[in-house]
Amino acid sequence: MSTSVTNKQRTTETKTPRTTGTKTPRTTGTKTPRTATTSRPAGSDARPAGGNRPWLRTGWMMTASGWSANHFSALLGAYRSELGLSESTVTGLFAVYVVGLIPGLLLGGPLADRRGRRPVALTALAVNLLSSCLLMAGSAATGWLLPGRFLTGISAGALLAAGSAWVKELSCPPYAPDAAAGAAARRAGLFVSAGFASGGLVAALIAQWLPHPMATAYLPHVVLAAVAWAVAYGAPETGRRAESGAPARAVAPDWRRFRRAVLPLAPWVFAAPAVGFATLPGLVDGGLAGWRTVYAGIATAVVPGSGLLVQPLARRLAARHRLAGAVAGLGVITAGLGLAVPAAAGARPGLALVAAALLGAGYGLALSFGLTEAAAAAPPGRLAMVTSLFWTAAYLGMLTPYALALLSRWWSMPVLLAAGAVLAALTCGALAALHRTAEADRTPA
Repeated sequence: MSTSVTNKQRTTETKTPRTTGTKTPRTTGTKTPRTATTSRPAGSDARPAGGNRPWLRTGWMMTASGWSANHFSALLGAYRSELGLSESTVTGLFAVYVVGLIPGLLLGGPLADRRGRRPVALTALAVNLLSSCLLMAGSAATGWLLPGRFLTGISAGALLAAGSAWVKELSCPPYAPDAAAGAAARRAGLFVSAGFASGGLVAALIAQWLPHPMATAYLPHVVLAAVAWAVAYGAPETGRRAESGAPARAVAPDWRRFRRAVLPLAPWVFAAPAVGFATLPGLVDGGLAGWRTVYAGIATAVVPGSGLLVQPLARRLAARHRLAGAVAGLGVITAGLGLAVPAAAGARPGLALVAAALLGAGYGLALSFGLTEAAAAAPPGRLAMVTSLFWTAAYLGMLTPYALALLSRWWSMPVLLAAGAVLAALTCGALAALHRTAEADRTPA
């Protein structure tokens, strides 16, 4: 009897540490790191494809989006000369892109937060590819140009919203453990700018020297979009969390920060480059007989190319002061618009390219600041939605060439460009004043 009791006591003593040991501080402390490292978004159980840089798989989607936005811009002169379209028709087709882009952004962002980044971004890229096919068909029947541009806008908008969040999240832990938050937020903008810079130049060169330019100029984007879709297909989902435990309480975005820091700047993000590659080339190409398309392509490359080159400066400015990038961006945009005045008045192509480069540098600084601030104002579950609002406000600036064309009936273009320079300077002052007000609100009495 005593032997059986002793055996039971031994059995109990040997089992007790395993049963209750998980509740002791020592055992819990050894298991916590393991739990933290395995609590990843759904689909990330295995090591993400692409090694330590899974964001590369989705970054090419953003390049395709930027390419689709700008290859049409480089062909504006060719559509006038080759297909005989009027100035108002060509400018209207340019603006239709923005008309489609805004609902694509506003719907794509919330949808990506609910359904995940991957399905929204891949579907948008497929539609983006289709839109280029319609634009190719427009070389034979111009009726296809309108739906082609509209679908380009819708697909690019949804892709910017979902893809920006996807790239940013794949640039952060656990996918990229050593990435800095600011660099992660800016990375999507770099890929978009690369597409902007490449698409317009390649389309212009094809239109200048290859046969059937209004069709063949779109072939590179078709290839790029197809390859980008195949590469991104294997990237892990980041938007939907693993189904473990209770869902996290929803956190509202920091709307005050968004209103004060992002909204005043956002329209200038694309107003500046739109003037640089869509308005200025048409004002100074009088002496460029036979080279108008190439010049337009160079302008579309110079503007976003300058935006890429200033990114190291944008990082240094962001490290020095939170608002430094915005102030510098608006200051450079003001200088670019100011230089565009004599370029337009004297029809000077060289000076117009210098002005375009300044406008592009201002675009790069403003875009970097805007994406960083939008990401800082957004909680993780609302990142795509807040980012889509930033892109929406930014792309309103793409309507600037259309507005300038309408207003030129009453005022000369140099006068309008000078007014734009004054408005950019006033926006810079207003942004600084809002920042001072926000700092005063945070300072305890």
